[in-house]
Amino acid sequence: MVDFDRPRRWPAYGMALLLLGYAAGKAAFAVQARLGFPGGPPVPAAEAAAYFLDPAFGQWLASASGVLGACVALATVTSLGRRVSRALMLVVLAAMTLAVLGGGGIMVLDGFIGMGVGWRWYHGVLGLVAIALTVEMSRSYLVATRPARRRGASAVSGAGG
Repeated sequence: MVDFDRPRRWPAYGMALLLLGYAAGKAAFAVQARLGFPGGPPVPAAEAAAYFLDPAFGQWLASASGVLGACVALATVTSLGRRVSRALMLVVLAAMTLAVLGGGGIMVLDGFIGMGVGWRWYHGVLGLVAIALTVEMSRSYLVATRPARRRGASAVSGAGG
């Protein structure tokens, strides 16, 4: 039987690795000045003027967001990260979870159903893994940082019996 009241570290480590891979991929696209879709074409200068943001610069920002996300994932399981206020961390985790749900959801839908973006079935599987890891990482953080009165209540009540 699975104990859902026990915090786990492996989802945060897995999510950090996944986000570092995302950051590396975005950096590779930035160096090539490509859009971030599978097989995204190089963007001609005339077309880049139509964007509000230079594609390469946008990819560098996305790469930085991947590194930041990896830091947040590691912060959920390290003592340094536990010094951050719980309320602030929950807001950050909620935003991160929504972002991963959006991006992973698109990968899943396009990978399995096909929306025209270009993701394949294995991208859809990766999207499912990212969503599951993010949800489990957030759940684990909630369990590990819940107030002591609720966390210890079951252990104290069972000790006297």
